[in-house]
Amino acid sequence: MNRLTSLSNWTKLNLLGLVLTAAGMLVQIAAGSDLYPSLTGPIVLIATAVLVVFGPTRWTRWIGLGVPLVLGLGAAVAATMTGEFIDQLTGAGNGPLLLGSWMHVIGLVTAVSGGVGVMLEPREAAIVER
Repeated sequence: MNRLTSLSNWTKLNLLGLVLTAAGMLVQIAAGSDLYPSLTGPIVLIATAVLVVFGPTRWTRWIGLGVPLVLGLGAAVAATMTGEFIDQLTGAGNGPLLLGSWMHVIGLVTAVSGGVGVMLEPREAAIVER
């Protein structure tokens, strides 16, 4: 538990976003979304969160930014190509699907914001007693 409290605020924001995105994807899957045929996305996000907490700061900060950034770009491309994700974000017919979709988007924005903050903070602040 000491490791979590010693993390910088940007790293904590990155972790929050990764976990929120994974939870949002799980809610979407449970609500019947066809966008995620497997649990790979949430597993990758949780594994990334674990690496960010317990891995060496030098390279995990890149992973903590890269994974949500790639997933966010993929979601944006898919949304423009098919429009199905946009329908999930705007359709009020299925409440859990709507909630999971918004958790997904807010989580990705939070994770990328935290990842950018980690990259911009001074090296000493990012390492903090690991």
